[in-house]
Amino acid sequence: MKTVRVLYFASLRDAVGLAEEDVSTEALDLAGLYAQVAQRHGLQWPTAHLRVASDGAFARWSDAPQEGSEIAFIPPVSGG
Repeated sequence: MKTVRVLYFASLRDAVGLAEEDVSTEALDLAGLYAQVAQRHGLQWPTAHLRVASDGAFARWSDAPQEGSEIAFIPPVSGG
């Protein structure tokens, strides 16, 4: 079991109601971690529409979460 800090941005933050939370996970990859928090919070965004970052750098969904890492889930953002 690993504990990571998950950061939510933009519409994900609004849907979850939190900017960040510590999550204990047995997920083998970042896609599994996202599936875990998506189920917990009822998120509907598919990974194909999101970016993921680990410790401040963009990551691949197949990367493994590391103990103590900061994982960010980033939805598309529009601006004007």
